[in-house]
Amino acid sequence: MAQVEATTERIIAADAEAVFDALTDYKDTRAKLLSEHFSEYEVRQGGDGDGTVVHWRLQATSKRVRDCLLDVTEPTDGQLVEKDRNSSMVTTWTVTPAGEGRSKAVVTTVWQGAGGIGGFFERTFAPKGLGRIYDEVLSRLATEVEK
Repeated sequence: MAQVEATTERIIAADAEAVFDALTDYKDTRAKLLSEHFSEYEVRQGGDGDGTVVHWRLQATSKRVRDCLLDVTEPTDGQLVEKDRNSSMVTTWTVTPAGEGRSKAVVTTVWQGAGGIGGFFERTFAPKGLGRIYDEVLSRLATEVEK
């Protein structure tokens, strides 16, 4: 088994603090940012960043569905980590200033992939597919905070 990684980033025309606040708002904003690949969204504990427990189903392909129960932490300023209790998947959101009134949002997801030929295809194609999904989420985030 090898680690699989998918990273997507976007420059957003809003202050880093506003972007980060939107990401950490699991009660209201986060559900609006999720694409049709996500379903069964439910905040189970907290709802504002660190200490939140949130559930969703992520359907990356017609055959690949992950039931995610995520523990949310904020290990450093501008960083939000979602660790799945049901798998090795960890998603890290990092928001940094990128000039006056702009920020850079980066989302990186890593997990332990399968072995063998299935693992080869997973390492080859999954990062691209997940990248497209998170590119849509970042686009919705930009639309939300650039109002």
